[in-house]
Amino acid sequence: MVRWPWSKGDSREGARASEPAAVGSSGEAPRAAGDTRPPEAPGPGGTRQEVIRSGNATATDGGIANTGIYTSHTVNLPPEALRSPAEVDAPAGLDNLPYRPGHFVGRGHQLDRLDAALSAPGTALVQAVHGLGGIGKSTLAAHWAATRGTRGYVPIRWITADSPVSIQQGLADVATDLQPALATALQAEQLAKWGLQWLASHTDWLLILDNVNDPAGIAHLLARAPGGRFLITSRLATAWSDATTLVRLDTLELAESLDLLTQSTTASGSRDLDGAADLCAKLGHLPLGIEQAARTVILRRPQPD
Repeated sequence: MVRWPWSKGDSREGARASEPAAVGSSGEAPRAAGDTRPPEAPGPGGTRQEVIRSGNATATDGGIANTGIYTSHTVNLPPEALRSPAEVDAPAGLDNLPYRPGHFVGRGHQLDRLDAALSAPGTALVQAVHGLGGIGKSTLAAHWAATRGTRGYVPIRWITADSPVSIQQGLADVATDLQPALATALQAEQLAKWGLQWLASHTDWLLILDNVNDPAGIAHLLARAPGGRFLITSRLATAWSDATTLVRLDTLELAESLDLLTQSTTASGSRDLDGAADLCAKLGHLPLGIEQAARTVILRRPQPD
């Protein structure tokens, strides 16, 4: 390795600094890797950049070679950021539920099943809530977590799990919320590993994996972190192991559909809901469709005098 001390000066010096000459642009001969002499100080007004590696790189065995100049990078971390994940406790206020459903109707049986399944002692229990798109899987998970999941779970974390990138980002967010200083020191992949190590070394947390498309993509999570609870939402019904408790989510009953439409449209005042039953039927009694229709009614229909 050769170190090229470079004194930043006028444009002629900058031009010479980029050339692999026999003498460095500061006037100092290149130093071999074994040369332990301290480098000379830069001239007046100069700034020293010490190049650690430079030149053309050669890749072998199918590797990737990057040619360029690599300089050292130093990040100062507070002492507490150097603790292992197992030594870091979760403070209060670390929950990150994306929303609390404003209007929630029905689903009493499914909520009770979640209570029974996720309160069981022992190793991690995966709870998959599956069903058609727009049927309310995420809403059910968010409502249960906000109203019933607060009984002893610290923290409650929500991760969008529809892709490997989203899962990695969710785990990285766990790391940076626990140790904010790590955000300046580690890349996303390293942060995700730190977050997974934290889950693996702690208990009594709840991790909601929303919109899982591929169970294989979360297998490493379920295997590495047995000390907490997982609540999974997915459209898949047959891709889960026998150890997974499934809660089937169907469309709303007519009375529930009407209740949801009424709550959503009359929150700011009474309205004429003539034909509401027919509207709910046309929407297939899907909660998402009913909520969207309610927003349209609010925007387009004036309130009665």
